[in-house]
Amino acid sequence: MEGGRHRDAAGSLAVGAAVWLASASRVLAASPAPSRDVIGDPRGGQTPGFVGDPVLAVIIVLIVAVASIAITLAWVRATGGPADANGDG
Repeated sequence: MEGGRHRDAAGSLAVGAAVWLASASRVLAASPAPSRDVIGDPRGGQTPGFVGDPVLAVIIVLIVAVASIAITLAWVRATGGPADANGDG
């Protein structure tokens, strides 16, 4: 019974590998031609601009930091505070 399971697993692995290789061969790389988007070329001294809103990103990070601190403090308070390593109380 065990030998049959190993053969089935090996067969499934072989079929999966063949399917993966077949699908991977159809993937095409990006064209080496320059894109039509005007984003700047760092080689020419132009740098691409920020994508999105950096101020909003900083605000979101601060909100997540404050929320994580608040949740941590609430958890410590709800569970009785930090435990004493010696068990004294």
